[in-house]
Amino acid sequence: MEGVVVSGAEQRSEVFERAAAESLIGGYRTLPGIRDEMMDQDGQPRRHWMPFLAALAELGSDELRRRFSAADRYLRDSGVFYRVYDDTGGGERPWSLSHMPLLIEDADWQVLSAGLIERAELLEVVLQDLYGAGHLVADGDLPAAAVAGSPEFLRPLVGIKPEGGRFLRVYAADVGRGPDGRWWVLADRTQAPSGAGYALENRLASTRALPDVSRNLNMQRVASFFQALRTSLMKLDRTGEGRIGLLSPGPLNETYFEHALLARYLGFLLVEGEDLTVRGDTLHVRTVAGLRRIDVLLRRLDADFADPLELNAGSRLGVPGLVQAVRMGGVSLANALGTGLIEAPALLAFLPRIATRVFGRPLKLPHVATWWCGQPAERAQVMEHLDELVISSAFGRALPGLPDGGSVLGADLTATDRRRLSTLLARRGGDVVGQDIARLSTTPVWTGEKLTPRPFMLRVFLAATDKGWTVMPGGFCRISSAPDARAVSMQKGDRSADVWVLADAEVADTTLLPSSANVKVRRSSGTLPSRAADNLFWLGRYVERAEATLRLSRVLVGRLAESGDSGTSPLVTRLLGLLGAWGAMPRDLARATPARYAVAVLTRRDVPGALPQLVQAARASASVIRDRFSPDAWRALVDLEACVDAPIAPAPSEADAAERADAALRIIAAFYGLASENMNRLTGWRFLELGRRTERAIGTLRFARTFGEVGAPLGSLDALLQVADSLITYRTRYVMMEARGPVLDLVLLDPDNPRSVAFQVHRMANHLKVLPGRDQDAPPPLWERLVARMQAELAASTAESFEPAWFDAMEKMLMELSDEIAAHYFLQGHAPEMTHSLSM
Repeated sequence: MEGVVVSGAEQRSEVFERAAAESLIGGYRTLPGIRDEMMDQDGQPRRHWMPFLAALAELGSDELRRRFSAADRYLRDSGVFYRVYDDTGGGERPWSLSHMPLLIEDADWQVLSAGLIERAELLEVVLQDLYGAGHLVADGDLPAAAVAGSPEFLRPLVGIKPEGGRFLRVYAADVGRGPDGRWWVLADRTQAPSGAGYALENRLASTRALPDVSRNLNMQRVASFFQALRTSLMKLDRTGEGRIGLLSPGPLNETYFEHALLARYLGFLLVEGEDLTVRGDTLHVRTVAGLRRIDVLLRRLDADFADPLELNAGSRLGVPGLVQAVRMGGVSLANALGTGLIEAPALLAFLPRIATRVFGRPLKLPHVATWWCGQPAERAQVMEHLDELVISSAFGRALPGLPDGGSVLGADLTATDRRRLSTLLARRGGDVVGQDIARLSTTPVWTGEKLTPRPFMLRVFLAATDKGWTVMPGGFCRISSAPDARAVSMQKGDRSADVWVLADAEVADTTLLPSSANVKVRRSSGTLPSRAADNLFWLGRYVERAEATLRLSRVLVGRLAESGDSGTSPLVTRLLGLLGAWGAMPRDLARATPARYAVAVLTRRDVPGALPQLVQAARASASVIRDRFSPDAWRALVDLEACVDAPIAPAPSEADAAERADAALRIIAAFYGLASENMNRLTGWRFLELGRRTERAIGTLRFARTFGEVGAPLGSLDALLQVADSLITYRTRYVMMEARGPVLDLVLLDPDNPRSVAFQVHRMANHLKVLPGRDQDAPPPLWERLVARMQAELAASTAESFEPAWFDAMEKMLMELSDEIAAHYFLQGHAPEMTHSLSM
């Protein structure tokens, strides 16, 4: 380069890097007429890519495959998923990472950032005007129909000034690069921009795979962006309690994993509409300690669903009265309700004119050329150049006149489609836009053997602060699976990649942790929403119920294997009967062997009480409290599900069933160990324990009644000790054969046996005494009286006094106790449809 002196050592280093890079990219072929991020127009690696490619080449193909597999394993173990909606009803799909990051040099990034900051400022001005004075429409810069025709223009919000004065707190833009190397804005994301959490996971996975490479390339950190966002939102908290919520539509949303991740990472409460209530003019969250005020919501719920009273009356996801709370300044939302209006493609047609009015010059960063067909001249222009344009909805909703109701290339329209489009334009031209075709640049993708170019789209995130806009140094890169794509969608199976912005100098570490001088000592983890307590309680019950089912199955197959029992003995019949009453026994296996029944209990997904259903229910309960769940405990549940779903021999034997049960029990033991060692003894842990102890007490009572009654078949007491996991203790205490009195004393009354009913009731009593919301001046609540009654009954009982009526009474009190806990702590004054209906 002219004017730059390059030393001999630098020249040798560059020669080495180029040679190593070329060894990796041999056979890489760019697409004609398309810009490639890695290769220049002469077919040579771009300079900022060479150190990276040389480092990969030095690792070698085998090591790259191993490292990339480790990244995939990290994402899988962390439970990163994306919910897909398709013809089969959809489901969770593991996150698909393209292991090669997108590399952007710092000077290029600064140009892109400056253009996006300017654009964010312009969009804020537009929102302030459209929900305020309305000068843009009155002066003719923006047609009224292009605003009022949008379903995201929320009239109840007109005239309401957001707390803090800003409509936009988070802004994202989808950008692509054209053949000339310029960045172009493809779409604005202002409603509730998604992808920042997935970008964070991509960064964690890629740096785990290539830690040495990322350290040596001066890659800019993304933590500063999240730090700025959190600080900005905390300044809106007027009570000073630091209670900020992330409002999610719920676990069925396609990006729910990201909601839980961000809530945990930022230290916010993950809440859904049913967790919140408006009292007076302020917003409150339902917690196990009662209602607690919440001043700020990071909104991931579309605005139209936010309030069924003033917006969409059919919404069951929002909070009745939320708009009134916003109107009276009782809560701050980020982003403000109504900001989705700016996402409408129709407005892109008018932003250049508005930018000239606001800034006195064109935008630094152009967007794809757009023609709104609500105007005669533009409508004629679109029809005349139809083959060169993409035809789309002006307001993001499906159009009946377009194939599949969505965007379509004009050149792909049939003669019939063209006639339909012409009719649509004549009748409702304002619902349609025409846009230039965006030819996306490509970035390399590792296919396992070589690098291949694929088109990509980059979503860049900005956060508003007191000092202006902060841009995340990186973003959410989506890569098409097709070689020539004009749109990229995670719903359609495309992949995502990390984005590395390479600084010119060493990058300082950034963390979300405050400085040590500013940290106040606190021993509480904050508010526990009622819904979280509900799911923790039922998680404990489901996992314990799965363990009980496994132990019953193991006793069954063990009895068959050890004694050669044909399955007709009274004990085996009693075991099968208990599994049937448990809801774990399939009814369509006529005259099956006990071994087949045991395998069905462990593998059948269509039986309500069988192991797969119980594990699925446990995972579902845990999935909606991911923000409160340790990653290791989550991995244990994922491992348990994988164990249950693993293939089993076509004609499984008793040994196969026993091996499956043993493996699953070991994982459950690991889960309980993690919960015991890794969860602080706070309210959430207590509800998990209450669910676990309630279920274990009920199960043990049923075991003792079935196998410990007078006249039970030979071997029943041994089966009881096995299923209650008390055999070793009994053998240590009593050399004699199993006797009814000592066995029942051990599994029902022994306060030192962690499997006994007395132990469970004692633990529940301790937990209930310290739960929040207890009025010390009021008489003891019903749940405390129930526990005291059970403790007195157990203390007054002897091993010889157990009758069927005693078991019935104890089980009834446990069921009533569970209902009382739910009524007081989980409902909080309203009665949603209960999802935990499975009963033993």
